Amino acid sequence: MTETFDRLSIIVTGTCLSAAGLLLAGCDASQAGVVERITPQDRGRYLVERVGMCADCHSPRGPGGVFDQDRWLHGAPLGFAATVPMPAWADYAPALAGLNNYTDEQAIALLTEGKTIHGQPLRPPMPPYRFNREDAEAVVAYLRSLK
Repeated sequence: MTETFDRLSIIVTGTCLSAAGLLLAGCDASQAGVVERITPQDRGRYLVERVGMCADCHSPRGPGGVFDQDRWLHGAPLGFAATVPMPAWADYAPALAGLNNYTDEQAIALLTEGKTIHGQPLRPPMPPYRFNREDAEAVVAYLRSLK
């Protein structure tokens, strides 16, 4: 156990020293091949799929609760309801793929201000996101790429 811990300590220490050496030598990690640049579309995909978890409501599921990949982010009935009366509750999550009903600016406003194209707050259970503009643009780029 101690021998394994010692090897791990050496590896971690070596990695940290290598990173520090890059910084001291004036190299950035991208020049050293450590960091790969991602596109806005890739960032948008990350935000949609890993941060916002948009598929949970906006993608239909098939047998066994597995997402229907052929209809990814094409809208779906919500599989849950409010536990207390809520008049504005949405029963259906609209399609996001392609953003067919929104201009880029309208979609960015929705993501940065939490308001619909008509200036109304989003209906629950949709949270009023407050992305910064760069992240909102990335989300729009990803959603536009989906057909």
